[in-house]
Amino acid sequence: MVAEIILNSNAKDLNKVFDYNIPDNLVNNAKIGSRVFVQFGNRKELEDGFIIGIKKDSKYKLKDIINIQEEEKIDTRKIDLAKWMAKRYFCNISDCIKLMLPPGTSNKIVENRTKEKVGQFAFLVDEEKAKEDLENEKIKSRKQKELLEFLIENGENSVSDIISFTGITRDVVKTLEKKNYIQIIEKQVERNPFIHKVTKRTDKLKFTEEQKNAYDKIQESLDRKEYHEFLIDGVTGSGKTEIYLQLIEKVLNENKTSIMLVPEISLTPQTVDRFIARFGEEKIAVLHSKLSIGERFDQWNKIKNGDSKIVIGARSAIFAPIENLGIIIIDEEHDNSYKSESTPRYDAKDIAKYLGMKNNIPVVLGSATPDTKSLYNVMNGDSTLLKLTTRANNAILPEIEVVDLREELANKNKSMISKKLKEEINNNLKENKQTILFLNRRGFSTFIMCRDCGYTAKCKNCNITLTYHASENKLKCHYCGYETNAITKCPSCKSENIRYFGTGTQKLEAEIKNMFPKARTLRMDVDTVTKKNSHEKILNDFKEQKADILIGTQMVVKGHHFPNVTLVGVISADGSLNIDDYRANEITFQILTQVAGRAGRGENKGKVIIQTYNPDSFAIECVKNQNNELFYDIEMKLRKQLKYPPFCDIIIIGINSLDENKTIEVARKLHKYLKERVEKENIGIMLYKALPAPIDRIQNKYRWRILIKCKFGEDIIKLMNDTIDKSQKIKECKNGDVKISIDVNPNSML
Repeated sequence: MVAEIILNSNAKDLNKVFDYNIPDNLVNNAKIGSRVFVQFGNRKELEDGFIIGIKKDSKYKLKDIINIQEEEKIDTRKIDLAKWMAKRYFCNISDCIKLMLPPGTSNKIVENRTKEKVGQFAFLVDEEKAKEDLENEKIKSRKQKELLEFLIENGENSVSDIISFTGITRDVVKTLEKKNYIQIIEKQVERNPFIHKVTKRTDKLKFTEEQKNAYDKIQESLDRKEYHEFLIDGVTGSGKTEIYLQLIEKVLNENKTSIMLVPEISLTPQTVDRFIARFGEEKIAVLHSKLSIGERFDQWNKIKNGDSKIVIGARSAIFAPIENLGIIIIDEEHDNSYKSESTPRYDAKDIAKYLGMKNNIPVVLGSATPDTKSLYNVMNGDSTLLKLTTRANNAILPEIEVVDLREELANKNKSMISKKLKEEINNNLKENKQTILFLNRRGFSTFIMCRDCGYTAKCKNCNITLTYHASENKLKCHYCGYETNAITKCPSCKSENIRYFGTGTQKLEAEIKNMFPKARTLRMDVDTVTKKNSHEKILNDFKEQKADILIGTQMVVKGHHFPNVTLVGVISADGSLNIDDYRANEITFQILTQVAGRAGRGENKGKVIIQTYNPDSFAIECVKNQNNELFYDIEMKLRKQLKYPPFCDIIIIGINSLDENKTIEVARKLHKYLKERVEKENIGIMLYKALPAPIDRIQNKYRWRILIKCKFGEDIIKLMNDTIDKSQKIKECKNGDVKISIDVNPNSML
């Protein structure tokens, strides 16, 4: 028997099938989807790959498969998905297969791998004797006393927890083991990410008329066992999550599995809490990058073994090893985190639709600010729109006021906080209500400049200014991670006239503490959530009213439910409005609507203050008047007129290299090839000239790009894959000096 194998390699010339002989001793284990280890070429180390087909013979002289890793087999449906993704997202099949493997999968052969971690546990041999010897002071060592007292009080515990909680060393444990006070055994233990959660069980809530209508429409699709896409367009607080919960309950009662995707890791704890409260933790598995590899591995196995019927997670949870799938729900579907920015550049919504069609199940998208593409699908009849226009608990939508920062400057207010926002924060503090302040830029200042010669501090690896972080007195690049000490003297003209421009969350926090010294503040951005569970702690502390003011970036915008928040302040609405992107208006409208939705979700009415230098922007006007329909009507007309998505698709062919000249050379060769193909075959695309990317150097790599507007389909897929094949015949690409990437409708136009 012969196995057709795809090697686990990102080399473009190895993205093909290789035949290997299946030796007699491995015939029974060789299945489509099996992970194998083989000798490839003259390499000494074994290469790993996957069987994607089995046949009787081959015309080639073949090497044998060396080993098969049985625990890491993926089913044939995932192989088909990987093939579909590789073609659609212009990458190797193995790049896609990697997404479907258990977390922490090694490229080495692993023997007798257990599904659970083996841990060392210590317990007292004779508790009474230990108590007696402690009392009679037969134990002289203070550390040994602490360990025995810990075990008497807490009983059997893992050695790692004992060390963590008592601060003793492993040598102390071994000493007491030798003295026969304690015994150590090895046990398998599941790493449980829910272990510290204490959640009261809840019952399902009574639907409003709009909620019931939405539920019934989706239920009909479930009953008919058919694929259909639904878009729930519901104002913030309208009860979308309750619909999700009751749909999943129906699927669960039919012994089927559900996938629930959320965009941000910071949203996951809140979603998990609600699901545990409704269904209990034993039915739920959670997958996201903030879990340890061990925790993810255990959660993955719970899903694979059928122990968990509800999978909650971020983008990559769509690839969980699920059997008998019943429904896929994507919350905050407009969020750009569902689109991967690294190879493979997939969109989780595309994968959800593929799985929906293959499994004949509904796919439910939900948002208070739907993506224009999702609304376009509704217009074309490819999706059903379900509207929720009122808040589920009869709460009133917040009052929104726009403050013109130009007038603040005219009145000599150079603070980040307008007079109106300061008054409202003061009132909130007096009434013991909470406030959220939103600024979508972390750090202290956005750039540093010499006022004498105009020098700006830039990253040595990227063509971008460094951001000042006051807490560490460092300048940092938010693209490559480079950091250096803050400067006090200009490196160019030696002047000490250095000025800090722009504002970030650190600077805002400092100003708020200075302005309201008695207020308790929390800050939530990338810099404050580096430790495990730190995001959950910040959110829980704020929910438990241990702080008066929460300052944050977009992490605080979406989905959070804080009943005591009655005021939201947007420090500057202009950051997203001025980005070099055709979606600037849409992004601004979505962010402002979402952050406004955090106010007034409880019994008290909310208020939102939006500070801006562009009060006449139609996006800001539509947010102020809470007129979603007008915004989307204007935005769609503009997009259609300018031939932007969703009325076309944008493809960016990225070319990057450490050598600027090689980058330019390859970009021009590929543009010439595409131009000839388009003219010769009359392919209906708009092909733009090869140009440097807006940020033309990141991590020391020079970046050029070719932009294409088209209607994405099989003809375009073929043209792009042919372009990749062509690039591999160019010397600079073949030897790896120049890298090519292709991204369809990318998140960032930078």
